[in-house]
Amino acid sequence: MIGPAEVAERAGQIAPALRQHLTLTPFVRYEALSDDVGAEVLVKCEHQQRTGSFKARGAMAKVLTLTGEQRAAGVVTASTGNHGLGVGNALATLGGQGIVYLPENAAPGKVAALKRFGLELRAEGNDTGVLESKARVYAAENGLTYVPPYNDPEIVAGQGTVGVEIVEQLDGRPLDAIVVSVGGGGLISGVAAVLKKQLPNVKVYGAQPAVDDAMAASVRAGEIVRVEAEATLSDGTAGSVEPGSITFGLCRDLVDDWVLVPEDRIRDALRLVIDTEHQLIEGAAALAFAAARERRTELAGQRVAVVSCGGNMSSSTLVRALA
Repeated sequence: MIGPAEVAERAGQIAPALRQHLTLTPFVRYEALSDDVGAEVLVKCEHQQRTGSFKARGAMAKVLTLTGEQRAAGVVTASTGNHGLGVGNALATLGGQGIVYLPENAAPGKVAALKRFGLELRAEGNDTGVLESKARVYAAENGLTYVPPYNDPEIVAGQGTVGVEIVEQLDGRPLDAIVVSVGGGGLISGVAAVLKKQLPNVKVYGAQPAVDDAMAASVRAGEIVRVEAEATLSDGTAGSVEPGSITFGLCRDLVDDWVLVPEDRIRDALRLVIDTEHQLIEGAAALAFAAARERRTELAGQRVAVVSCGGNMSSSTLVRALA
């Protein structure tokens, strides 16, 4: 199992290479959200990243470790959409081909984008934990490389470059807290490892939908558990945690508090960002904004970072969310 110190070190090492291929996303104050929370809220705009999500980072970090022969033979992954897009972008940039196992209820816009990358898609069920197992087995049986969505040291380190950039963009200013949406835990594990090394007093909040809180429930239980999940607007965080995932221990050790957000609050946060910042974000990003609003009393007067993790929302989902 990889520890926080090694994650932070790897993130720092891979950051220059990712900078050559990916976007240095803005880290800016959102005025209306700051007023609403009563804090200085600085937003890391990963919804403006290539492919529309932070997932491009971990995927690129992992694919950069593969040989040309491995990429040409093909890589296999499982994804609700954003990680698959990251893998597709990495293969389009570096060369290679890939297969993506994805849920049958994956967002149509993400499916269309995956097809544009020329990826082979396999929609089998809706449990991401099951899809990850299927993808891993298929890769092993066919001599292909499996690129996990989160359960891999290079993936976590790649996501940790979000934290590397935040430290740079703070330019010496202190940071009291950071709010990050959590699915499999790769993003918060990487970001928290980096920030707690550089800014030891920062408080890390993990946000999950109240109806699908697999990682938070696992941390509470002291082991990875399955939850009876319901559909959530935060589809990018949906699904169970893979047994044995390295992110479980990292989340247990690095996340200071969990915020479980009701669906109506996620929708409210989505409306706030669209109406005031005129930025299209997806449900998983709105989840982090909503969590900051849920904790406004304890965050008041502080400098708070929120990671806006993605912007890949279809028009049909947006209409339903705003209705």
